[in-house]
Amino acid sequence: MKTHVVRVYRSNETLAREDQLAWKIAELAADPVEPSAEVVDMVINRLIDNAAVAVASLSRAPVVAARGQAEAHPKSAGAAERHRGSTVFGIPGRFSPEWAAWANGVAVRELDYHDTFLAAEYSHPGDNIPPILAVAQHAGCTGAELLRAIVTGYEVQIDLAKSISLHAHKIDHVAHLGPSAAAGIGTLLGLDTETIFHAVGQALHTTTATRQSRKGAISTWKAYAPALAGKVAVEAIDRAMRGQTSPTPIYEGEDGVIAWLLGGVNIEYSVVLPNKGEARTAILDSYTKEHSAEYQAQAFIDLARRLGTAHPQLRDPANVVSIVLHTSHHTHIVIGSGANDPQKYDPTASRETLDHSIPYIFAVALQDGEWHHERSYAPERAAREDTVKLWRLVTTAQDAEWTRRYHSIDPLEKAFGGRVDIELLDGTRIVDEIAVADAHPLGARPFARAEYINKFRALAIGILDDSEIERFLTLVQRLPELGAVELDGLTVVAPHMVTAPEGLF
Repeated sequence: MKTHVVRVYRSNETLAREDQLAWKIAELAADPVEPSAEVVDMVINRLIDNAAVAVASLSRAPVVAARGQAEAHPKSAGAAERHRGSTVFGIPGRFSPEWAAWANGVAVRELDYHDTFLAAEYSHPGDNIPPILAVAQHAGCTGAELLRAIVTGYEVQIDLAKSISLHAHKIDHVAHLGPSAAAGIGTLLGLDTETIFHAVGQALHTTTATRQSRKGAISTWKAYAPALAGKVAVEAIDRAMRGQTSPTPIYEGEDGVIAWLLGGVNIEYSVVLPNKGEARTAILDSYTKEHSAEYQAQAFIDLARRLGTAHPQLRDPANVVSIVLHTSHHTHIVIGSGANDPQKYDPTASRETLDHSIPYIFAVALQDGEWHHERSYAPERAAREDTVKLWRLVTTAQDAEWTRRYHSIDPLEKAFGGRVDIELLDGTRIVDEIAVADAHPLGARPFARAEYINKFRALAIGILDDSEIERFLTLVQRLPELGAVELDGLTVVAPHMVTAPEGLF
């Protein structure tokens, strides 16, 4: 691995194109490196995981709307034979690749239920898959080519997330996704470094947005933000292939992203990227979700389920004085009481707001002994009187040690949990802690292929026919050997689909 120091350059300073971060990312994408067996296995797991959560969201309003937009953009009848169009989850047909990436990106992200990586910045690197897969189908690529491209997307986004904090400057985390998806598509198509460089620059320039989409009353746009980054990446690749150039230097320029959005002219970032020919293994650092909620709630859900079973009296707010979750700074200010968002305690709040409220999540998991992607968010569940009382007794507190572990680069020490301190009315105190979620690679029940398959089957039952479930699972596990025609099967068709509402298109 090599460290690249990234800083702002005045317009009268010289910064060769080859020394710019966007060029380094493009060089990585243009460097053909075969993935290891372990990496291949994880790519397949991630494809299964993405498909599982996409299927579970097919009837939800944001997904229905996005699918309707894609349906209004079918593959052009006059397109060249080599331009085959792309598939959209749930329905038959071939669609324009940028709109397929859009619809599938929303479906994958809607339930906040797929993989995650947390470091200086947070990310859902599985968001790279919809745009890369859409272009792979459209361009007639093979499974082996798709696999290498996904590895690139993960590598770039995770390496950027390790190095450059976006949220500290109130920029949404998809600003790392636009460049990573563009880089992944560049690998997929075997493009040269210069073409990928311009696509990365354009994608970054058009995907920097504020974090208001994840603050206060969180809206349905939360699922659309990464889908837009994927769509933009597809379009950026198209323009770059046609010879169109990007703002340069996009990261380091005097009026560039760092100077005005990520800390100003005096800040430096150290970005670590693989050397030429070096293995790309970042995907192995990502981890999926057993529960449909923000990742930093995963471990606390497991802890709450355990505590509720061991101490049933905790489920009745009449017995409880206070519940304090001592955790990392990020958990405290993003999904905890440190956000100072009254919406996080509002029983009429949106699902998107509730899945970013650790007080709500902990209270429901404590009472129910489970976490379900639909039942746990039902309006009647959120409004239950005893739940609201218990929920409002839960607060978070920033803890220096849990914050340190959150930012640790040692995978054996890095943790996303915390300690709970519960005071009961009779004076009893119950204290417990959890470092990582049960499904985490270091957790009590780490996810492996069997768990990903079980997650897909559990979420697809009642939505897909049994034969369609088994067809997809059999096909996806043969990914490295798939030809272009078989790659078209990396989608699903459901027998009953909700009709999209009318729009402009």
